[in-house]
Amino acid sequence: MFKTNKRIVSTALAVFVLFASTMFGSSAAMAGGEKFVLISHAPDSDSWWNTIKNAIGIAGEQMGVTVDYRNPTTGDLADMARIVQQAAASNPDGIIVTIADYDVLKGPITDAIAKGIPVVTINSGTREQSEMLGALTHIGQPEYDAGFGAGKRAKAAGATKFLCVNHFFTNPVSVDRCQGYADALGVSLGNQMIDSGQDPTEIKNKVMAHLRSNPDTDAVLTLGPTSAHPTLSALDDMGRSGDIYFGTFDLSGEIAAAIKSGVISFAIDQQPYLQGYLPVVFLTNLSRYGVWPSGAINSGPGFVTKSNISLVEKYAGVYR
Repeated sequence: MFKTNKRIVSTALAVFVLFASTMFGSSAAMAGGEKFVLISHAPDSDSWWNTIKNAIGIAGEQMGVTVDYRNPTTGDLADMARIVQQAAASNPDGIIVTIADYDVLKGPITDAIAKGIPVVTINSGTREQSEMLGALTHIGQPEYDAGFGAGKRAKAAGATKFLCVNHFFTNPVSVDRCQGYADALGVSLGNQMIDSGQDPTEIKNKVMAHLRSNPDTDAVLTLGPTSAHPTLSALDDMGRSGDIYFGTFDLSGEIAAAIKSGVISFAIDQQPYLQGYLPVVFLTNLSRYGVWPSGAINSGPGFVTKSNISLVEKYAGVYR
């Protein structure tokens, strides 16, 4: 029976690893190390996008690619257009971008596509707008349909007059959410939608002012955590928590807690993780193998309620 020399074994193993890394390289180097850029319209203060940032980080690691996240610091769409132009000038292997405003972003996006850069649109915008731009596909949720679905739930609960708290009024698709809600209720949108801005204190004050001026309001729709959190505080201060039918878009820890307590009836989950993860996977496979899925992909809407919140609560803000 032979006695193993640990020093010889260790040396041999080290030589093998060095040989393998020299001959074959890292998995990222073998894969191609593509570089992509994801550009959103969100200001730095919008924490909802953390899930998408997490998704592109995971996808980048799994695919062996680099994905840079860029956004206008204050949410200014003219600034976003310049970011798209700058990204295209760096000649990445693909651009992932939101259609926050078709008219503002049309030029920069079509210019990038004309340069031969593959573009995927996500989140904001519509499948039709994405096709008109010449993008490869759109991954997101049909916003009008999501709003309409929310309105149907409110109507079934007996709601007749509502407030839509729009914290991103300059984004046209945000209006689609409120309009769909109004159409499902069978009422005019009119002044039932407010431009709340993005400052939490301002949002809270505007919500309280509207409800005082319209005390017969029996339903509220918020368009994400930015407007949902201050609205929760406003209703609490006014003694109307649980007294008004409350629905929101998107999830957060605070929204999940409000669903569990019955203050919020539902949250519309557009699955932002998929909006960040899938484009990176698709663009990588296109770059390496020339394969591409057919058609746009609806990542939502899905409805999170008290009956299923336990399934997604622990992932809120990370994967959901």
